[in-house]
Amino acid sequence: NGALVDLPAPSNISIWWNFGSLLGLCLATQILTGLFLAMHYTSDISTAFSSVCHICRDVSYGWLIRNIHANGASFFFICIYMHI
Repeated sequence: NGALVDLPAPSNISIWWNFGSLLGLCLATQILTGLFLAMHYTSDISTAFSSVCHICRDVSYGWLIRNIHANGASFFFICIYMHI
């Protein structure tokens, strides 16, 4: 064993236990990207689409934040399914 510290661990812990931590990471990412997107989003019915276009085209890395938020939601549900 080449570990620095040899700590005891329960024998029932497997790789499937990582999905709980991934859920926490996904949730934190969703909250942060959602807050950044909410700063530039307008929910009025006549300007909602143009505000999304503004986020993708004019905001620095807005396209990246929007894609991380959208794909993060899908990854969150995959992790929930695997966690259950």
